[in-house]
Amino acid sequence: MLLDAFRALFWREFNSIHDGAAYFHVRPVTVKRWLDGSTPPNPMAEKLLIIKARGYLPNDLNWQGFKVNEARAVIITPDGREFAPRELEAFPLWRDQYHALKDRYGLIERPPVKPAAAPVTVYRGGKRKQPAPWIPTRDKMK
Repeated sequence: MLLDAFRALFWREFNSIHDGAAYFHVRPVTVKRWLDGSTPPNPMAEKLLIIKARGYLPNDLNWQGFKVNEARAVIITPDGREFAPRELEAFPLWRDQYHALKDRYGLIERPPVKPAAAPVTVYRGGKRKQPAPWIPTRDKMK
């Protein structure tokens, strides 16, 4: 990857050098050196940046227009519909139900658009997910 392309992609994806350094797990001075051209960017950092920019989807015409929103954990279709990864497990069942209803009752006009399901919180970055409100914690037990 050329330095200008790396620099442009970096600033499109990150708001600060510190954000980029945290993403690549390097010091901010290393990112500064990559951006000013004194040292070439690490090839794995280039690949990670391309993956982040592409939204983890292949560079293929079949995936053109699809996006992944990392913060909200949803896949966005070209027409703006959103799916949580957990919802996609039930997609074959939904498709079969839709075709069965269509065969039985005829053409179904545009079905209503529902928002994506809330993402599942997981253990991430040294922080555990919040306990359920009905489970007593040590502070509540005292």
